[in-house]
Amino acid sequence: MLCLGLEGTAHTLGVAVVSSEGRILSHVARVYRPEKGGIHPREAARFHVSQLRPAVEEALERAGVRLGDLDLFSFSAGPGLGPCLRVVATAARALAVMTGKPLVGVNHCVAHVEIGRLLTGARDPVTLYVSGGNTQVIAFEEGRYRVFGETLDIPVGNCLDVFAREAGLPPPGGPAVERLAREGRRYLPLPYVVKGMDLSFSGPLTEAVRRYRQGEDLRDLCFSLQETVFAALVEVTERAVAHTEKGEVLLVGGVASNLRLREMLGEMCRARGIPLLVPPQEFCADNGAMIAWTGLLAHLHGLSMRVEEAVVRQRWRTDEVEVPWRVEAAERPPSPPGPPTLLKRGAEAELHLRGFAEVLHPLGEGRVVVKHRVPKGYRVRELDLLLRGSRTCLEARLLSDAKSAGVPTPPVYEVDRENARLVMEYVEGRTLREALEEMGEEERRRICRTIGRYLARLHRRGIVHGDLTTSNLILSPRGELYVVDFGLGEYTPSVEARGVDLHLLRRALQSVHFRLAEEAYREICSAYLREFGRGGGEILRRAEEIGKRGRYVGREERGAGVRDGK
Repeated sequence: MLCLGLEGTAHTLGVAVVSSEGRILSHVARVYRPEKGGIHPREAARFHVSQLRPAVEEALERAGVRLGDLDLFSFSAGPGLGPCLRVVATAARALAVMTGKPLVGVNHCVAHVEIGRLLTGARDPVTLYVSGGNTQVIAFEEGRYRVFGETLDIPVGNCLDVFAREAGLPPPGGPAVERLAREGRRYLPLPYVVKGMDLSFSGPLTEAVRRYRQGEDLRDLCFSLQETVFAALVEVTERAVAHTEKGEVLLVGGVASNLRLREMLGEMCRARGIPLLVPPQEFCADNGAMIAWTGLLAHLHGLSMRVEEAVVRQRWRTDEVEVPWRVEAAERPPSPPGPPTLLKRGAEAELHLRGFAEVLHPLGEGRVVVKHRVPKGYRVRELDLLLRGSRTCLEARLLSDAKSAGVPTPPVYEVDRENARLVMEYVEGRTLREALEEMGEEERRRICRTIGRYLARLHRRGIVHGDLTTSNLILSPRGELYVVDFGLGEYTPSVEARGVDLHLLRRALQSVHFRLAEEAYREICSAYLREFGRGGGEILRRAEEIGKRGRYVGREERGAGVRDGK
C-alpha cells in the first residue's frame, strides 16, 4: 500500500510517498522563510499554495509512481497554524475525491514520534519532542501517547529564535545561537524553571535579552542560554524515564538537530545505561514522510475518515489521539543492578537505605534514608553545583515546615550542602503509584481526600511542592500517607504557583492513572477547598485555567505572538 502525505503545520510544506512496509520512496520539503521576523501564517499559507502542485509532482516523480497508483492520502490536521493547515487539508480532500481513495488526518506531534520509531527501531521510548512550536515529554501508556511534561509558556525552539532575533542574528535563529554558543567561555546564571516535568522558558529568555541589551558578550549569552534551557529539558526527560521506568529515549523535532542537546541527552542516557535514539536530521524537522507513515498506521487500524470529516484541529493535543496500532507497551527491560543499599534511583538523586548506627551515631537504632543528589555530567559545573546545593538545603527546610503545617513528612537528621546529601528517617511503605489502583473505592476516596487536605495545608503555609506525583506519596502499612521529595519545592504565596501545583498533580494522575484520574482529582479538589477555606476557589479556578492554556491556541488569535514561531 502506498500513501502520499502532506505536511503543512507551519513554515514547511512537506510531501512524501511511503509504503506500508515503511519504505520512504520520496521526500520533498519546501520551506517558507520570511524576509523579516517570525512566521506570518497567511504569508506561509500563500507560499504553500504556490508550492503545492510542483512539490506533489516532484514527490510522485521521485517515487516513480503516478497519482492513480496511490492507495491513501494523509495530511497534517493539527496542531499548527490555521491558514497553513487548511491548505494541505483542502489539497488532500481534493486528491481523495479525484482518485476515490481513502483519506486520513494525522496529528503532527504523534507523527514525529512514529517516524522516529520507524527510523531508529525504538520500541517503547520516552520521547523528547522539541521544536519551534512544541516542547513535550511523551510516553505511550494504555492506548495513547501521554504528555508527561510540556512547556507552560513558550517552546524551546521559539525561545532560541526570539533571542536570536532580538540579538540581530540571521535566521534560522536556533542554528545561529548554536554556532555562537560554541565560542562562549563564561556561564552567566539565568532563571532555571522546572516544575515537576513541566518547564518554562520565558524567564531565561527575558533575562538573556536584558543582559544582551546591557552589553554582555553575545557568545557567552548564547552559551548560557543553551546550557540553561537544555539542562532543564534533559532533567525533565530523566524525570520521565525514572517515573515510567522505560528503557529508551527518543529525540525528535527541529531542535533535535542541535548537537549540544544531543550530547547532553546522551550523557544522561549513558549514566542510566539506556540508549538515546535520534532519527536522521532531515526527518527530525517537519516532513511529509512522517504524515504518510502515521496515516498508513492509522488507516490499517481502521481510522480513515470521510471527506466531509477531514477538518483541521489547530489545538489537537497529543494525548487526545487514539493509537490502536500500539495496543500494549513493549516489555520494559530490567533496571541495571545497583549497590545493595540502593533503595531508589530517581532523576536527580539516589536514595540509599542504611542503618542509623552506620551513618549518624553508633548507639542509634533503626534505619535511615540517605538522599544524595548526584553530579550531572550534562550540566555545566556552575549550574550543577548551584542546583544540587540549593535544592538540598531548601528541601530540608520545606520538609520541616511541612510537618509543622500538619503534613506527615520524614524527619531530617542531617543536611550536607557541600556533598548535596540529606539523611532522613526511613518511611516504610509503598508509593501511592503502586497502591492506588489496587484499592477499593472507599479507600481510594479517603486517600484522595487526604491528599487534598495535605496540599491545602502546604499552600496555606506558603509551600508549593513542585512535583506532587503519586510516586512522591508513600502509603505506610498502617494506611498513613507521607509526602516526600520536596526537591522542586518553593516558598511562595502566588496563586499561579499554587495553581500549577494542582495542575501538575492532575497531569500526573492523567498520565499514569488515566482510568481513575478525573474521579480522584474531583475528590482531591473537594477536600482541598474545604481545608483551604477562603481563597481556595480562586486557586482551583487558576489550576483549571492553566490546564486550558495549552500550547495550541490558534496563532492568528495571539497578536504579536504569531511572529514568534509555530
